[in-house]
Amino acid sequence: MIAIVAVYDKTGIDEFAGSLAKLGFEIYSTGGTQKAIADAGVPVQPISDLTGFPEMLDGRVKTLHPKVHGGILARRDNADHMEQLREAEIAPIDLVCVNLYPFRETVAKPDVTEDDALENIDIGGPTMLRAAAKNYPSVLVLVDPSDYVEVLDSLRNEKIPLEFRRRLAQKAFQHVASYDTAIAGFLRGAAAHPTSASGRADRDVDEFPDELTVALEKVQDLRYGENPHLRGAIYRDSRPGAPQGIIDSERLHGLDMSYLNYFDADAAWRAVVEFERPTIVIVKHATPCGIASDDDIAKAYERAFDSDPVSPFGGIIAASQTVTWEMTAAMKGMRYDVIVAPDYEDRALERLKKRRDLRILKMPSSEGSGHAQWEYRSVLGGLLVQESDNLLAGDLELRVATKRAPTANELRDLRFAWTAVKYVKSNAIVFAKDEATVGIGAGQQNRRKPVELALELAGDEAKGAVVASDAFFPFAKDDAVEIACRAGVTAIIAPSGSVRDDETVEVCDEYGVALVFAGARAFRH
Repeated sequence: MIAIVAVYDKTGIDEFAGSLAKLGFEIYSTGGTQKAIADAGVPVQPISDLTGFPEMLDGRVKTLHPKVHGGILARRDNADHMEQLREAEIAPIDLVCVNLYPFRETVAKPDVTEDDALENIDIGGPTMLRAAAKNYPSVLVLVDPSDYVEVLDSLRNEKIPLEFRRRLAQKAFQHVASYDTAIAGFLRGAAAHPTSASGRADRDVDEFPDELTVALEKVQDLRYGENPHLRGAIYRDSRPGAPQGIIDSERLHGLDMSYLNYFDADAAWRAVVEFERPTIVIVKHATPCGIASDDDIAKAYERAFDSDPVSPFGGIIAASQTVTWEMTAAMKGMRYDVIVAPDYEDRALERLKKRRDLRILKMPSSEGSGHAQWEYRSVLGGLLVQESDNLLAGDLELRVATKRAPTANELRDLRFAWTAVKYVKSNAIVFAKDEATVGIGAGQQNRRKPVELALELAGDEAKGAVVASDAFFPFAKDDAVEIACRAGVTAIIAPSGSVRDDETVEVCDEYGVALVFAGARAFRH
């Protein structure tokens, strides 16, 4: 029996190779794997001893040889195939154990060149895996060290179920597909040409291809999905240059994360990293119920909480700065499911750990978070794919439409409110004052109702506040715009595009409210 073993992930490879040798396998290998097996005292031969041909082209050609692929691909139940092997003096190969260097690690290096990337594209490994997987009824193919024990047990028992062989073949094809997806992503330009300082992709570099694969690797199974009768799991995006997010956080305390914990914590973290000043975002059911910025993170929490003191119960907190002892003191009496931050003061962390049900997450970094190039949403039978909305409030093309322009403080709050409204479910309205939300209306089927909901929360705080709307106002008189103006708001930011934009401007001028048209829309469904 013959086995070819050439792995990047060398976990347990010495013990696996030793067991194969005891079962009577001749082992052939290459490079570092051959050295690791030999160092373990296991008999191993270079692949050139099998092929009778030396490596060439700086190692580009090692296993691309009929004595490798003929031995792998020959059907054992086909007498003609076996006769051809005998005539060519090719021995059947019974086991192929190969896993591939993670290409994304190569192209993630800041100084990587295209030549470096091309030289790290494995040809022989994927080819052997595909060949072995194609012929899985006759050839065992392994890519995952976690399968070593079961394979060895099956070999010892001399009984290897066809379904087990098929499962190993499926994993091999998926392994190669994910590897090829990473390479295609790099050559398409996603990693070779990073996004601009504003986070927007270069449209000339990264157009949507006619065919698209997405490579994901499972992080863990979840207790259940959105509801208890549904199964769930979480996968990591393995594309080159994928941004870090909640999935990369370190859990410092608390129960395992659930499906909805991940969903809501992602919404909170993606929102909080977009603000320049120290900021708190409190999320409930994937939409913010309070956002505030302040030089003191504890005060930011208090102001975010005051935006809606009822909804935060059982919600998610995201902090853009280190969580302090004073902030944890301000949280007293309110139950949260998750808190996520880049760091925690020692005393603050110990205090938070006393909350048995609180999941405490530490993010590796906020840099680059929320700046994926593409977003995916499933629809029945396919995926919707779009650019991520990485247009920052500071980059908006604003146009003053009213007689009165906003003051400097109003403009600051308008940009804050626009950043906030981007993360509120549509139809979305945000009332803000002094870089804090005072009322949020979300998820309504018309634009009047979210204004009324936001006003109900804001109360007297609506006076002197600014308003952000994620889309244009279809009506103005005796509707959303005039309702907000009557409440005492001083400035509004919204996209233009309504056939009644003139009426909106007219109403704002009547009340002395500054109206600024944003050169973008901010729907989040």
